[in-house]
Amino acid sequence: MKKINFQIKLKYHLWFWIIYFLLNFLRWGAYFNDYSYSLKSNLIEFALHIPLVYFNLFILVPLFVLKSKYFKYTLSLISSLSVVYLFKTGLTYFIISKNIWPEANRDYKPFEINHIVAVCIGELYVLAIATSIYLMLTWLKERERNKSILENQNKIKLKYLKNQIQPHFFFNTLNNLYALSLESSNKVPDVIIKLSKLMEYVLYDIENTKYVPLINEIDYIQNYIEIEKLRFENVEVSINLESNIDNITVPPLLFISLIENAFKHGGLNNENLKIKINFRIIKSNLEFEIINNFVISQPVKSKKGIGLSNTKKRLKLIYKNDFIITQMIKFNFYVIKIQIPLNNED
Repeated sequence: MKKINFQIKLKYHLWFWIIYFLLNFLRWGAYFNDYSYSLKSNLIEFALHIPLVYFNLFILVPLFVLKSKYFKYTLSLISSLSVVYLFKTGLTYFIISKNIWPEANRDYKPFEINHIVAVCIGELYVLAIATSIYLMLTWLKERERNKSILENQNKIKLKYLKNQIQPHFFFNTLNNLYALSLESSNKVPDVIIKLSKLMEYVLYDIENTKYVPLINEIDYIQNYIEIEKLRFENVEVSINLESNIDNITVPPLLFISLIENAFKHGGLNNENLKIKINFRIIKSNLEFEIINNFVISQPVKSKKGIGLSNTKKRLKLIYKNDFIITQMIKFNFYVIKIQIPLNNED
């Protein structure tokens, strides 16, 4: 009961009953031109309204309605209304007036059917208003809580998908770096610097960041490409910016897994690898396109599996259905295009 009661702050409960009491007091006082009687009768009525409403909300509804025990709920409500009727009639008779229902312009006696029905309808009216408002506010609060839970779940999923991208790349790079060090290659310092930049970007620059400047992503991609070139003797990679991207932001590491797959599966036995990366703005969308050559005899399914699956899941979580991703084969080139809504920095 305590947990349910304080889902809505106590002050809002108080404001509701104060306002409702004043409206009733002024309404009936003006209607019969008798504010003294209106005050007394409303004090008695509200002393019964309030316990009945909370008894219904915090006892009867959870105990019976939420457990689909509607017959027991009906019997309990009728019993509660009977108790309220006895108290209201008795208090009115002994405290205010022997005429228990002066509004009817006729001298009614207790337990007459019309008086019983009128009192019960009045209580049901109050119950309906108070319960409707309370349940609506509780539902709105519960909806916000569920929305918050869903958003947190999506953040966790996005973080998991983002973290899937890098570990094997860093492992391969360290192996390459080790091989170069054995050869006493002069490329070692440059590789270490580029690798440190990549790790700094992944570990610090994009941590807990929903969007990053596209130009930063392109810098990351360029450093990635320079390191990957160590594994290939003949490789041609070009990045083309066909539109002004100065103020465009994108989810971090959105494209890198597709670029990694182009290196992994492209070329003719990892020789004569050609990769072309294009960024362009089409109407209100940013289009990313990556083209790489590949061995036609190799099954297409094995080419873009993990990277493409990861990218699709992230796109779905971030953009719902507001994105387009296509893949096609032209001769011995594999083409993937992604269109996402433009996201401009303020």
